[in-house]
Amino acid sequence: MTDGLLPSWMLWALLSACFAALTAIFAKVGVEGVGSDMATLIRTAVIFLLLIGIVVSSGQSLAPSALSGKTWLFLVLSGLATGASWLCYFRALKLGPASQVAPVDKLSVVLVALFGVLFLGEKLSAPNWLGVVLIAAGVILLAFK
Repeated sequence: MTDGLLPSWMLWALLSACFAALTAIFAKVGVEGVGSDMATLIRTAVIFLLLIGIVVSSGQSLAPSALSGKTWLFLVLSGLATGASWLCYFRALKLGPASQVAPVDKLSVVLVALFGVLFLGEKLSAPNWLGVVLIAAGVILLAFK
């Protein structure tokens, strides 16, 4: 589905990138006065409360029993991976400059492309693979002084 010139998901992806950039800047300032694990806990609590408000106000079902076992398994695994990512990210921000930590974190783009091909059977075109290589090269150029 497209809205105008862009696919409908593109606006949300661009907003995600903007908020992720703000996350790095806000978090870098925030971890200066607290341990990285405590900073992650505070961030997680804020997100949890925000999402409760969104789910309740949007009228979405709060019946977890309606979800399949497979859905539960993969959402729990995703949550564990998210938590591990956040803990590592905040630890890295505590120790290093945001301008270097954030690009390395974005190697996730390269890994998602690779995992998508390997585990989900997704196909990438030659220009897509070039993009993956360029992102990896960009990360390397940004990560080291």
